[in-house]
Amino acid sequence: QVQLVESGGGLVQAGGSLRLSCVVSGRTFRLYFMGWFRQAPGKEREFVAAINWNGGTTYYADSVKGRFTISRDNAKNTVYLQMNSLKPEDTAVYYCAARHGGGAYNSASSYDYWGQGTRVTVSS
Repeated sequence: QVQLVESGGGLVQAGGSLRLSCVVSGRTFRLYFMGWFRQAPGKEREFVAAINWNGGTTYYADSVKGRFTISRDNAKNTVYLQMNSLKPEDTAVYYCAARHGGGAYNSASSYDYWGQGTRVTVSS
């Protein structure tokens, strides 16, 4: 059973920073393609960022490009999301996700495992 546990959310003022972490159980973390998604109240879950198995390739939603950075440490079974220059519209529950196979990196349906989410609130 693969488990994903996010942490690092909280309340921050606009312009501030947070770093989210997601620890993945199991020995095969390095084989997973990892993604971060978010869901704001009353909205659908949306893609934020993704990273391939060795961190050599990353993808970002246009809304976070230049402000957020996804990275991973395979020795620690952890994927990170560094969020800078936060805006009130970044307020959401953030989820990390893992997948074995292919499919669209920005589609939630392509991912096999999900964490429980961590809440980020950005005040204006």
